[in-house]
Amino acid sequence: MVPDLSQISGIDDYQTRSKKDRTLYLKKDKAFLIINKNTIEVRCDDKLSQFLQEKYESVMESRYFGRGGIEVVLTNQLSPQELEDLIRLSYSLTI
Repeated sequence: MVPDLSQISGIDDYQTRSKKDRTLYLKKDKAFLIINKNTIEVRCDDKLSQFLQEKYESVMESRYFGRGGIEVVLTNQLSPQELEDLIRLSYSLTI
């Protein structure tokens, strides 16, 4: 389940744009979160990306962000708090 962005501290100003089967969440016209049918994609740094991919089988390199992000299959391997933290980090990494 995708966290409610209005309940995540540190995320205040964003826009949404829907494209086909996904919704992009944008900060100053740059995506920080992409919600697909069964996955979410967020920005993160290389070390965190590698760590999460090794720890969880539901985490892979992002198709949208490439090496600058991860895609998480929503299988409840990551806790809601971990997802919120990843979304908050992605928001703060987006210029």
